[in-house]
Amino acid sequence: MSNINAYLHVRTAKNPVYSPDGSSLSFITDYTGLPQAWEIKSSNSWPSQISFTDERIIFLQYITGTKKRIIGMDEGVNERTQLFLLNEDGTLKPLTDSPDHIHTYGGSSPDGEWIAWASNRRHPAYFDLYIQNINSLEIRNIFTGEGNYNVLKWHPDGKKLLIEKSFSGLDNILGILDLETGKTDWITERSGEAKYTAPQFSEDGNNLYVLTNKGEEFLGLAAINLIEKTLKWLDKRNWDLEDLAMSPDKKILAYTVNEGGISKGTLFSLEEEKTETWETPQGVITELAFSPDSRKIAYVLNGASTPSDIWELNLDTMKTVRLTYVSQTPAVEEKLIEPELIKYTSFDGLEVPAFYYRPKNHYKGKLPVVVFVHGGPESQIRSVYNPFLQYFLSEGYAVCTPNVRGSTGYGKTYTHLDDVRKRMDSVKDLNALADWLVQEGDADPQKLAIIGRSYGGFMVLASITHYPEIWSAAIDIVGISSFKTFLENTGPWRRKLREAEYGSIESDGDFFDDIDPLHRTADIKCPLLVLHGANDPRVPVEETEQIVAELEERNHPVSYIRFEDEGHFFVKLKNNITAYTASAEFLNKYIKA
Repeated sequence: MSNINAYLHVRTAKNPVYSPDGSSLSFITDYTGLPQAWEIKSSNSWPSQISFTDERIIFLQYITGTKKRIIGMDEGVNERTQLFLLNEDGTLKPLTDSPDHIHTYGGSSPDGEWIAWASNRRHPAYFDLYIQNINSLEIRNIFTGEGNYNVLKWHPDGKKLLIEKSFSGLDNILGILDLETGKTDWITERSGEAKYTAPQFSEDGNNLYVLTNKGEEFLGLAAINLIEKTLKWLDKRNWDLEDLAMSPDKKILAYTVNEGGISKGTLFSLEEEKTETWETPQGVITELAFSPDSRKIAYVLNGASTPSDIWELNLDTMKTVRLTYVSQTPAVEEKLIEPELIKYTSFDGLEVPAFYYRPKNHYKGKLPVVVFVHGGPESQIRSVYNPFLQYFLSEGYAVCTPNVRGSTGYGKTYTHLDDVRKRMDSVKDLNALADWLVQEGDADPQKLAIIGRSYGGFMVLASITHYPEIWSAAIDIVGISSFKTFLENTGPWRRKLREAEYGSIESDGDFFDDIDPLHRTADIKCPLLVLHGANDPRVPVEETEQIVAELEERNHPVSYIRFEDEGHFFVKLKNNITAYTASAEFLNKYIKA
């Protein structure tokens, strides 16, 4: 048996940000086992650690025009982010200091004197807007409303803020908030669902470049004239565009094209209105960051066989170089496998995309298969490194990661095919996948396992309760066992956003009663392993404990591991080793390759 620890010890790097003078690059890595801030001085030097906290660092940014760095940090992975200044000696200066509330960073003013953030400190269900002086730490409440509001960016004149109001993860509007008058000019209107993301101001502040799907299936690049409130399309495709960034000289836009879960890096010249692409290994490009001189772009590249590290594109030569090697692990890197992109037909004729990984040196015979279902559900499984799945490939399992209906990346229509009372159609997509795996994927029908986290955990529980004859083993990670109890107990602000996707107890309670796995535990046939963090603010740990209690009462084979110092995500290395070692032993026991 391979050592799963080696796969879990593959480190990741993210959040690259250049210093204002371009002399260094800061980023976050879990190289020590916990995400911390690090710094690299040049492309041929080893990074040095610059933060030393007992909790994970969530993000890192510079205050405009200064050497001051601001970080976000929570406690016990509870997602109640607090803001701090990170001093050069690694010590922290608290800014928000309200640990019972969430703080979402909105950037710093052009003069570096103020920062902006959103918080639910007034009411747990609503996010108001604040600015804070970096020197005096004075906090001013600048906007109050009953809704989910956020600061996206400071206006170039420093007197206004670009803000948003979100109605769901797929629907928001943008406005300009005048700090002197307190009035907001909403520059987009809500007429049909539309998402506006990654906005960038022109130099004079009269135009806004943004990724949006206003009136379209996919996210495209558009320019919004803030004076006339008109929209001009610059780049539209039959794929979503992502991660828009703008060069400091305001001449180039950089973004990626999400082609079925794989990224293509793209540059757009505003002077010539032309695009250019750059080459990378297969994977997903995120967190594009221009250097201060506009000649380089740092970004994260994460691929199935190229785990997450920081890369850099030279715009003069269009050549790329890998800046960090924190993910380099010789014990596993030669074993990593890239997937095949497949499509299969579901019960109603819908084509469903999936990534299928086959183990190396497989020539004949039936395979045990692990099906991994993503969360969201408004999300997308991508071609990225997953230590857990790569370990099973090394053990002779095949792995399939589907993007069932309801996933993003394939247009608005596809994303809404599982809304509210169409929920179980996405579960049927998994049944069709099981058929495809047996008929065309060399799968052993007696050795099909299903794994999912968060909403994917619901999909696991729904599959083994509604279609128990298909699955031989199941692992539920922080999953929903009852939409009714989930909506009753999740964070107040989150409930409103999730009702747009799941429905409400008032209107759809009877449907929840019919589909909720909690009410169908007697139908489960396969053994179940369940993992959950006690501090989970998204899916309360009670969602797991209530279904575990039901199964234990029936003496059904169920194992449960509760992590007292984790939340919705497992961050600490020791806990990941515990969780995934147990998962490996569980599957090896029931469907061993």
